[in-house]
Amino acid sequence: MTTRTDPAPRVVVADDQELVRTGFRLILTARGIEVVGEAGDGAEAVATVRKLRPDIVLMDIRMPVMDGLEAARRILAQTPGCRVIMLTTFDLDHYVYAAGASGFLLKDVTPAHLAAAVRPVDTGDALLAPSITRRLVERFTSGAPGTDPGPSNPAVHRDLAVLTPRELEVLTLMGRGLSNSELAGELTLSEATVKTHVARIFAKLTLRDRAQAVVLAYETGLVSPGKSTGAAPSADG
Repeated sequence: MTTRTDPAPRVVVADDQELVRTGFRLILTARGIEVVGEAGDGAEAVATVRKLRPDIVLMDIRMPVMDGLEAARRILAQTPGCRVIMLTTFDLDHYVYAAGASGFLLKDVTPAHLAAAVRPVDTGDALLAPSITRRLVERFTSGAPGTDPGPSNPAVHRDLAVLTPRELEVLTLMGRGLSNSELAGELTLSEATVKTHVARIFAKLTLRDRAQAVVLAYETGLVSPGKSTGAAPSADG
């Protein structure tokens, strides 16, 4: 088993419910993850991130003053390198892609999954809850009402010919929901090599994150609806 040597990420928790923020703080700090700040609304989250420069923001969608989606957009525009994990529920999953987040979790996530999910995002292995991955793909491959093929979803009509055969294989497996560690096992490669392939795919196809890669894999026919593994990128330890 590979031992993780990455430093623990610094996290800001943004949620309008103090009890939720306290719970998340306790869960994360108990597992060695530093929560450097909290915010009770979207505007406060933007200001807190600007001041503290965390690695990760756990962001609720529904908050007063400014909602989590707008806060995420501003944070990602103003604070390069900061990652956002959106905390959502089933009835909100059709909004999540537009936020530009690096990961999505349901608000009833287990404590162990919540804590483990922060680290993969910090190391470039974004996390999508299985149900959100499925709904995300269904919405963007079916042309559902409200689907935006414009600037918020630039992962459309990319020329996959720029990819090497190995990169194409990696993109296909990403589209099926495999994490970096799962890709490494599937392809008999080191995780560092997989991360290099993923970075090159993102650069060549101008992809922002794994969510766009999943959508692109379906839109281009690399993965067909119903043929994904159904597994979300795992919390790599």
